[in-house]
Amino acid sequence: MKINRAYLLYVIIFAGFMIAPLFLQEFRLGLLAKFLCYAIVAIGISLIWGYTGILSLGHGVFFGLGAYCMGMYLKLEGSVSGVPDFMEWSGVTELPGFWKPFANPVFAIAAGILIPMLLAAFLGYFTFKNRIRGVYFSLISQAVVVVIVTLFIGKQELTGGTNGLTSFYTFLGMSLSDPAVQQMFYFITVGALALVFGLSILLTKSRAGKVLVAIRDGENRVRFLGFNPTSYKVFVYALSAAFAGIAGMLFVLQVGIISPAMMGITPSIEMVLWVAIGGRHSLIGAIFGAVFTNGAKSLFSETYPDIWLLFLGLLFIIVVLFLPNGMAGLAESVRNKFKKVKQREEQPHEANSMLP
Repeated sequence: MKINRAYLLYVIIFAGFMIAPLFLQEFRLGLLAKFLCYAIVAIGISLIWGYTGILSLGHGVFFGLGAYCMGMYLKLEGSVSGVPDFMEWSGVTELPGFWKPFANPVFAIAAGILIPMLLAAFLGYFTFKNRIRGVYFSLISQAVVVVIVTLFIGKQELTGGTNGLTSFYTFLGMSLSDPAVQQMFYFITVGALALVFGLSILLTKSRAGKVLVAIRDGENRVRFLGFNPTSYKVFVYALSAAFAGIAGMLFVLQVGIISPAMMGITPSIEMVLWVAIGGRHSLIGAIFGAVFTNGAKSLFSETYPDIWLLFLGLLFIIVVLFLPNGMAGLAESVRNKFKKVKQREEQPHEANSMLP
């Protein structure tokens, strides 16, 4: 039986993630866990941008909403009086009504997925139905970021303002400072990434995935053939937002903070850059782009604290100018060249075998 090399590569990569705790120190493992959360977001962006042709510059909002949902539960679990500390500092003596359901962890997790998903579906329906696309949709997605971030900053007594939510101590009674608990969250993150990646692979291989690619390459032709592009675009946009919400929840559990600055325009653009560097037409490339870019960012900032931004900017310039299809495109080009060389080497042998 012939083994699919691509699937074998996927197994090796995720096996590497699973055994990483055996080789990495606690601090490095925490960084990798954070990068894998980013990789979940990158997969969603690859689906909407690389496969469907929708460039969203506002995915930081969906990431942040999922993170805030989990952060609200963690604040309530760690509050002695039942009211988060930042509310008490602002003079709030009674827990607001919309906070109360988040005392239930099941509700908080469900909300962390559904709220970003519903917001994306609402936004996507009215924009895609009116055939708003391209740079105009990208600008609208940025406008949504500005509105929501401004709202979160302005309502300091309800959201923590610019400081956001922090000082988390326990999750379901387990201490978040316990290394064993953090390692457990790491494995959960790897599992979530594998699940998201597997679902995305199935989607891209399905009939719906082929329609998404067709929409990217010629939306009017798809409409002429009797399909409704709006439904497909709303679906994939909402799905990518759900992935971002999941990533946000896992991020808070391991990093311990979420603030409006983490869901603004700059983080949203950085998310797109991860996918561009890894290869927007490749799901595994998106994972690699998120891990590689953030790993390089961490390495440059540690090694060259004064000029690390120059190195990071140079990396982006090189990819944009010389690797339009990202690292995955480079790997594919190298593989194709080796395949052509191998075919040329085999042709003379085939010709000789035909001689009498």
